[in-house]
Amino acid sequence: MMRRKVNPVALAGNPNRQPPSPLRATLSFGTFVAEQFEPGVLPTLKRATQEIYSFLLRKHLMPRFRDQRLCDITRAEIQHYLLEKLKSGYAWETTNHLRHLLSKVLGTAVNWNFLTENPVRGVKMPERTLKRPHTFLTTDEVRRLIAEAEEPVRTIILLGALTGLRIGEILALRWGRINFITTTLRVEETCYKGHFGTPKTRASRREVPLAPVVVQTLLARRSRSTRQAADDLVFSNQQGRPLASDNLRKRGLLVACKRAGLRPITWHTIRHTHGTLLHEQGTPLKVVQAQLGHSHMAVTLEVYTHASAPAQRHAVNQLESQLFPGVPRLGESEQMGATEKVN
Repeated sequence: MMRRKVNPVALAGNPNRQPPSPLRATLSFGTFVAEQFEPGVLPTLKRATQEIYSFLLRKHLMPRFRDQRLCDITRAEIQHYLLEKLKSGYAWETTNHLRHLLSKVLGTAVNWNFLTENPVRGVKMPERTLKRPHTFLTTDEVRRLIAEAEEPVRTIILLGALTGLRIGEILALRWGRINFITTTLRVEETCYKGHFGTPKTRASRREVPLAPVVVQTLLARRSRSTRQAADDLVFSNQQGRPLASDNLRKRGLLVACKRAGLRPITWHTIRHTHGTLLHEQGTPLKVVQAQLGHSHMAVTLEVYTHASAPAQRHAVNQLESQLFPGVPRLGESEQMGATEKVN
């Protein structure tokens, strides 16, 4: 039986790290996951991440690597495995999640002296394929959606559209974190499937200003509620427990979409809408980033701000007026009509 040689360079980076024993080095991937990673690492992660990782391990990684020894999993094998996933039709994002999770498992094995190096390091993903663009609503669609929604979905839509809060942040909101004098709210907690946790990132822990219509709506909701203490949830069931986002979407949001004549959307669409509408009205990107609670501006720019067709046409017309101020121009509505006739 051949044993992988200890890499002295890998050990040099951490003088306290000892070479793995032969027994540890030959431990199977499945045994390490079941006896070390799942009880020792998964509980330290956010609940949503735990659920995703558990699914990916069960559905993808365990069937392929369960019986292999940790020391026998090679970089070349991992590279081929990921490419096979892409060829079989899995999305780039899903495949990259598998790469990241496999790296976390084997990286843990390195940190805990089961391996000398992480074979996922150096594995490359191919160029990212084009994603289906995120959807967002126009101002008119937001108004129609709110008009057709029933409580508490109506207030949740209004709050999301005018603050950009994630649905988990909204469902974890408590009355004590709303300041009706300064008209702001503090995001200090999130809720996932009835379980509370800390915000997604440090930047997600933020203070958000509230528009007057939101303040009035929240005050009206509090006046009708029997639970008004500081620790009480703004949105809860009769027992004071948090509402379920999936049920709210299926029984409330999608029903409102149908009534308003809109395509089905998710709660995240409301968040995308907030970022896009702020961007369209010329809000500085740094302000949009703060509203959405992003750690990196690149995420705000690439994922949560989108250019609508009317905004693009307005921009082109503005540029034309600067370059050719003396040329007669059609109105924007006439231009749109002319385009439709040509097409």
